[in-house]
Amino acid sequence: MKKELTIEQQEELLKVLEIRFEKNMQRHKDLDWNKIEAKLKANPNKLWSLDEMERTEGEPDVIGYDKKTDEYLFVDCVAESPKGRRSVCYDHEALEKRKEHKPLNSAINMAEEMGIEILNEEQYRDLQKIGKFDTKTSTWIKTPAEIRKLGGAIFSDFRYNTVFVYHNGADSYYAARGFRGLLRV
Repeated sequence: MKKELTIEQQEELLKVLEIRFEKNMQRHKDLDWNKIEAKLKANPNKLWSLDEMERTEGEPDVIGYDKKTDEYLFVDCVAESPKGRRSVCYDHEALEKRKEHKPLNSAINMAEEMGIEILNEEQYRDLQKIGKFDTKTSTWIKTPAEIRKLGGAIFSDFRYNTVFVYHNGADSYYAARGFRGLLRV
């Protein structure tokens, strides 16, 4: 699979991202779009990943800057879990173990294919500080190895003004559960 965008596709995506950036300044108060855009143009493979996030309806936006690594943090900021990434089980192992009614893919597989990371619990909680996400849906989050070894996986949502973290069998999947990604640029 070709993991690059044409110049036209890059320009179109950058316009979409800039408009979203300007509409949602509360997510990134002290960040400068010109610096972010320069970094994106210098990393066309990251633009491809952002386009995948956009294509699957994640509405990626910058939510922070990591001074230690000199990276901007893009996260899916769509109100509910991305529609193009729902009805997936947790990981490849869970997908393989399912004998009947297999989903088409898993959250971990899709994230790897897209070149993004699945959010962990801390990142998910941080996201909820800048908006209200997943008030009707839920999102798989990075599961600790000890839980995964026992066949489980964890997911989160936001209800009653609270972030909830739950568990399920890793092979389960639901029409209202997807996953949110993180891309470092």
